[in-house]
Amino acid sequence: MPIYKATEMKETPDVVRPNIKMIQFGGELIKAGLVTYKKGDVPPPHVHPNDEQWIYLLEGQLAVLLENDIDIANPGDLIYIPRNTTHGIKVLGELCKFFTCKSPAGSGGLSEDYTAVPNLEELTEKLTNFN
Repeated sequence: MPIYKATEMKETPDVVRPNIKMIQFGGELIKAGLVTYKKGDVPPPHVHPNDEQWIYLLEGQLAVLLENDIDIANPGDLIYIPRNTTHGIKVLGELCKFFTCKSPAGSGGLSEDYTAVPNLEELTEKLTNFN
């Protein structure tokens, strides 16, 4: 049973946006990671046709878009995103940090199943204007 020691884990570039660093691991069926986003670093709203996702918020506060609804997530909140669900986030402070896991594992890259949505501009504006 591998144990990943916090002092030994290295950040790796996000597979879609290499300027974003993540600690990410892929197992046989699940990929997981620790993600830190600064304000403005988040991906645009998107969908995962193959992945379901869980997010456990550790630090910060997020506006979370699921389909057409937006809610606020705080540290300790757990967010479930079924596959084929349009979603996006907005960092409400300076940064957020969360643990996430997705299934299936694929190659282990957390962003490999990002798929654009047709109403991207509308959803981006909705998140941008959310206070």
